[in-house]
Amino acid sequence: MPEWLVERGIGEARAALVEDGEIVEARIELDGAVPAGSIVAAKLVSGGRNAVAIAADGREYLLPKGAPGVTEGASLTIEVTREAIPGAEAWKRPLAKASAAAPAAVPPLTDRLNAREIIFPGARDEFGDAGWEELIDQARTGIVRFAGGELRISPTPAMTLIDVDGSLPPDQLAILGATEAARAIRRLDIGGSIGIDLPTTRSKAARTKAAEAIDDILSQPFERTAVNGFGFVQIVRPRQRASLIEFAQDRADFEARALLRRAARETAGGKRLVAHPAVTAVLQQREDWIERLSQQLGGAIGLRADPALPMSGGYAEKL
Repeated sequence: MPEWLVERGIGEARAALVEDGEIVEARIELDGAVPAGSIVAAKLVSGGRNAVAIAADGREYLLPKGAPGVTEGASLTIEVTREAIPGAEAWKRPLAKASAAAPAAVPPLTDRLNAREIIFPGARDEFGDAGWEELIDQARTGIVRFAGGELRISPTPAMTLIDVDGSLPPDQLAILGATEAARAIRRLDIGGSIGIDLPTTRSKAARTKAAEAIDDILSQPFERTAVNGFGFVQIVRPRQRASLIEFAQDRADFEARALLRRAARETAGGKRLVAHPAVTAVLQQREDWIERLSQQLGGAIGLRADPALPMSGGYAEKL
């Protein structure tokens, strides 16, 4: 039976739906995030169709449908409909809509997913056993390999594009590529507008089977076009938060949190984290993260920048 697991790390909470020992869906929630569904007290700072409201914590929210009946400078409550999204552009403001409800937080991630929260770091790495590190590598590289081909996933301001390529015959690759793309969409928590570029095939039957493969794997709600003669199909899914691919675009922060997860599973005692200078710069600014790691390992934590390391190549060494 599929089971949601939640692991509360440093700087983030990680969730994974595990089925037959593998991650089929995943999610990251940053510490301090205001999840979709939260009702927040705010003040309207700009009216009109694309109104802007600011909450007490200073976060700005875009209200695409405006705030009818509310004048600029007035207080209102809003419902968060999408968290802030990182990417090639600057962080996009979170989205919200005007609400008549009283301010209220959403339940914790564990409750929202009806998940089993596991002890981290624990004796057993259940996330690691299910393929978490491989999933994180897919998020950072945008490459998902499968027998006979690979996906290349690229986030853009307009949509997430998935290119399917490989050595299989076009009809077979189109069907298998659609299957693997749909699986990757679930695993990497990709929402919004998604374009999949499959191999061009003249076979209408192959195009139909490719579309059916997507329907079989993705859960509702979503909409899609037919697979056209050039092999392109567009999917639109609800987008309430950043995908793992989009989180990885904020590279230094993403790699800093990934390094903290790896370091937390090291043997107890003082450690020095060795990483790319951009990653150590993030950690230097987050003394609370370093303190939590120190408590987990039971020893002092030092930092050493090594410009020869790739962003993802950080490691922990004994002090």
